[in-house]
Amino acid sequence: MTVDEGIDITVNKDRGVLKRIIKEGEGTNTPHKGSEVTVHYTGTLLDGSKFDSSKDRNEPFSFTLGKGRVIRGWDIGVATMKKGEVCVLTCAPEYAYGANGSPPKIPPNSTLQFEVEMIDWELDDLSPGKTKDILRENIEAGEAGSESPKTDAVVTVELEGRLQDGKVFDNRTVTFTLGEGSEANICEGIEKALLKFTKGEKSKLIIQPKFAFKSDGDSKLGVPSDAIVEYVVKLVSFENAKEAWSMEPEEKLEQARIAKDRGTEFFKASKYELAINKYKRVVNLIKDENSEEQPEIKDLLLKAYLNLALVYSKVDPPQLYHAVTNASNALELDPNNVKGLFRRGQALLQKGDAGEAMADFQKVVEIEPGNKAAANHIIMCRNAIRNQQQLEKQLYRNMFEKFANVDKQMEKLRAQEQVDVIGEKVGEWGKGEGEWTDEQRDRKPTEFEKENPNILLLDKDGRFENM
Repeated sequence: MTVDEGIDITVNKDRGVLKRIIKEGEGTNTPHKGSEVTVHYTGTLLDGSKFDSSKDRNEPFSFTLGKGRVIRGWDIGVATMKKGEVCVLTCAPEYAYGANGSPPKIPPNSTLQFEVEMIDWELDDLSPGKTKDILRENIEAGEAGSESPKTDAVVTVELEGRLQDGKVFDNRTVTFTLGEGSEANICEGIEKALLKFTKGEKSKLIIQPKFAFKSDGDSKLGVPSDAIVEYVVKLVSFENAKEAWSMEPEEKLEQARIAKDRGTEFFKASKYELAINKYKRVVNLIKDENSEEQPEIKDLLLKAYLNLALVYSKVDPPQLYHAVTNASNALELDPNNVKGLFRRGQALLQKGDAGEAMADFQKVVEIEPGNKAAANHIIMCRNAIRNQQQLEKQLYRNMFEKFANVDKQMEKLRAQEQVDVIGEKVGEWGKGEGEWTDEQRDRKPTEFEKENPNILLLDKDGRFENM
């Protein structure tokens, strides 16, 4: 094979990566950026000399596609391969090791040829923590150079949802705000996946119940509980919300008002996660503005922090750390804010910090002496502190009793090792655990005892007596 053989597969058509197929692969699918691919390869210089081979080591090579873990020519070429395909990739220096080469085996400015066999690949894992709860298999690539949608973007998608038995339960084109997909009956897994899509991309998503319809299922769609679902999703278009840095102050303020009102709607409907996202957007929009010079900004920011403290305490399970943090943020703006003190006190009490909580409730009563709710919570804090002290006392009592018993047993063991001059264990630690045996009581004095009658020995009660 000469250096010019093969099809140019570069985006710029500069003939930097040429591909010639030796053996056709299976089907039509190819790996997507982010897929974990496994290949065999043999690398040679143009004179045919071999510089590396996974086959010689009998160790297939695995890497994450499209992340710069290998030379550019590989990221481009391997992305075009089907399962089982064997091809030759000819990579110009700028798509291989460049002007420096990779001494000692690869000289500077070397064009390289690789015979590559695609063994298999794992789907792109889009789930948080890479738990394989959301897997993507690319069908059609998106527009090159296109960015991805962000939370609060307005997206339009075409989707088809299937159960594992092939039954179609959803087929539509829908427009919604990313982060509010549940309002359009879009499952969480699709929303998280769309954050990694590019415009025009079409992919199959395999979504585990945790990010699909959970244990509840969806009776309207006909999705049973704990169902694994598959979606084919195409991102038709999207428009990202403007970033705070690109807005004028008045526009930030207007968008913060809208987000705050939307968050309150979600809160009233008990859609707490959606409410949190909106209140957080309020904070992100105006937190860097001078709130002291603009009272409305301070008021909006204060309400956002107070509402976040409330909502975080109502989610299941409660996120008490975030509740305390946001209440504290509110109190930085207004140290005597009763709602901030009360909500932080409630979260602290739930966390088990009754002492700190009581200080907040006491301050509420100082500001509003007639606040019965705060007064009742002070009583609850005192009871919690008293119960905790009783538990600690009981814990220490049990601990000391345990130590005392251990000491007693150790003392007994040490005493049992003590032997009198006649070779027998004596006193309350002798045979019978404190009682003289008949053998000891009836025995005759030894010759030693007869010759030394003034030696004192312990009697059965532990007292010395004159023999």
